[in-house]
Amino acid sequence: MTLASGVRIGWADVPEHVQAAVEAILGDRVVAAVSQRGGFSPGTADRVRTAGGGRAFVKAVSPAQNQRSAELYRQEALITAALPPGVPAPRLLGSFDDGDWVALVLQDVEGRHPVTPWVAAELDAVLATLRALAASTTPCPMPQLPTVAELLGEDLSGWQRLADEVPDDLDPWAAARLPELVALGAAGVAALAGDTVAHTDLRADNLLVGPDGTVTVVDWPWACVGPAWLDTAMLMVNVNLFGGHDVDALLRAYAVPLGARPDDLTGLLAGMTGYFLDACRKPPPPGLPTVRAFQRAQGEACLRWLRARLETAP
Repeated sequence: MTLASGVRIGWADVPEHVQAAVEAILGDRVVAAVSQRGGFSPGTADRVRTAGGGRAFVKAVSPAQNQRSAELYRQEALITAALPPGVPAPRLLGSFDDGDWVALVLQDVEGRHPVTPWVAAELDAVLATLRALAASTTPCPMPQLPTVAELLGEDLSGWQRLADEVPDDLDPWAAARLPELVALGAAGVAALAGDTVAHTDLRADNLLVGPDGTVTVVDWPWACVGPAWLDTAMLMVNVNLFGGHDVDALLRAYAVPLGARPDDLTGLLAGMTGYFLDACRKPPPPGLPTVRAFQRAQGEACLRWLRARLETAP
């Protein structure tokens, strides 16, 4: 199984002036830093401890590692600072940006990523958290957020790009149905209007399960405004990738009560499948050597799910 894990720099690789800025935010000297696994950013992801016993989670990156990652860290700082108090996310303690290096200093939340393949109890806890998150952020309390279509519309149009230049190795079932898949993806984007804060990048590595079972949602640069069911539906891509669960039954149990219609869910799945199968063919971005393999694994798993969903539709 291809995991969501990239290649990171560590705290020791961060320039001294950035380390000093982080310590100024913390009000103390960092004496220990433990790098965390998961995610694709080539920047730091360290749980740090200070001389006085304080704790924090520090992320830092520069364009030398990846230009887009630095942009996303800036966006994450703005979004995390604006999240309402009730959102189950780490609080932003402070940030630093010298135009090159960007560092985020966040509350260190005790916990671990959910087990994959997903276990039922943890999955239920995550889905309950997403239901409560949707309820607490409807109507959207963050007017600065873009809509799903504005943020992700182009990404979810991958089938159109595949149809414009059909790859030789495209799955024969998909190649024979490209017009239908293009239309499904477009319909999926059109169905994503709403007034709820959506994270839109939910995988096991962007979630923490605490010792008491409490779930915390981390890494918020892709937040936007969409339907209340969006995060629940998008999480199913990760659940489906690892197997072991009836994802369609989970959608009926958790997404449909939040207003999702079966055709909307199929359209979203089509859009995400096209995105993964299109993106995985591009060269790896600087500093992210493993992301294309993970996108391919997700695309192939989504295509199998999409085919089964279309062939069993009434």
